[in-house]
Amino acid sequence: PEEISFSAAYPNPFNPVTMVSISVPAEMEVQVVVYDMMGREIKTLVSGYHAPSTYQVVWNGTDNRGKIVPSGVYFYRMNSSEFTQVNKVMFLK
Repeated sequence: PEEISFSAAYPNPFNPVTMVSISVPAEMEVQVVVYDMMGREIKTLVSGYHAPSTYQVVWNGTDNRGKIVPSGVYFYRMNSSEFTQVNKVMFLK
């Protein structure tokens, strides 16, 4: 990829899984974290260095302990040294 990007979640709303695509144009540290409406961290989906490529990131509606989260609106945040973006997704049971 020529530039860093973070796609919208698909499907949205979702049950049982949703996916986002991230593109990394150079080796860099990338984090993708899911937060609830109160800003609390729910699930870390990606954390670490990634080679230049496009990656598919899947969230199955669970938190960091493996427990299924309640239905509602959640935020995905992609963060790197050069880029930050937040997208919204809705989980329906």
